[in-house]
Amino acid sequence: MLQAARGSIAAVALNILGLSGFPIPMTELFGIPIQALLGQLLLGLVNGSFYAVLSLGLAVIFGLLNIINFAHGALYMLGAFLAWMGLSYLGLNYWIMLVVTPLLVGAFGILLERTLIRHLYKLDHLYGLLLTFGITLLLEGLFRSMYGVSGQPYATPALLSGGVNLGFMYLPIYRGWVVVASLIVCFATWFVIEKTRLGALLRAGTENPKLVEAFGVNVPLVVTLTYGFGVGLAGFAGVLAAPVMQVSPLMGSNLIIVVFAVVVIGGMGSILGSIITGLGLGIIEGLTKVFWPEASNTVVFIIMVIVLLLRPAGLFGKEK
Repeated sequence: MLQAARGSIAAVALNILGLSGFPIPMTELFGIPIQALLGQLLLGLVNGSFYAVLSLGLAVIFGLLNIINFAHGALYMLGAFLAWMGLSYLGLNYWIMLVVTPLLVGAFGILLERTLIRHLYKLDHLYGLLLTFGITLLLEGLFRSMYGVSGQPYATPALLSGGVNLGFMYLPIYRGWVVVASLIVCFATWFVIEKTRLGALLRAGTENPKLVEAFGVNVPLVVTLTYGFGVGLAGFAGVLAAPVMQVSPLMGSNLIIVVFAVVVIGGMGSILGSIITGLGLGIIEGLTKVFWPEASNTVVFIIMVIVLLLRPAGLFGKEK
């Protein structure tokens, strides 16, 4: 029965990756088809890329602004829908929307920060959590009433369609693009925040705003742009996700709880921790689907409980 289950996992993995029609020789490792193992590893890496980009945006917002942004999943959904609407209504292709959508979502985030969120900086975290949860319900309800919950298809761009024969497996080009693009954005963000003068200014402006304002820096503007950048990352992830999954009003709520778990495991506010933990947990989740399918939906939360028991600040967080 276990062998049959693993065989079905192999078929499902290859079908999801779009490789079911390719003649790949079936070899086994520890009694598991190597194609199933590599297929789930790739799926885990793709999921981990989404986890990394989304948790990075959460880490930027919480680490620099001290706000728990529960609306992050809804803004990720908004990014996917903007990409779909740009193609469906305006004929704007994937590459244009990959640039435009993060800017639009970031602008929407700036509007939220200017009108609502900035009043909560000196209050308890619970107020920010409740406000952003309410924003999530509003956005999801709006798109659900307009488009339903079945989801809208978004075609893979022609330049990234098809796959590459690696000899031991076929790699779908778009999945590889998702991983590469996510890594570039994540580590570029980490470098700017942690290794440049601009990043030092951002950190100083949030830790000691009065001192930074004394040097002529407009700290409220810095804070606003930081929030806009953080939610812009969610919009970027939404565009990347649109060709991979159905564009649905619920796509953000299905992911945000896992992303929050990733942030907690990596350390609240840790930029590098969110990136490494997101990628690592995506891979672990993918491999769990091969070795222990029943636990694949809970393995991230099991790891979170263990990490919190051993290191409450997270793997990369700083103890206070």
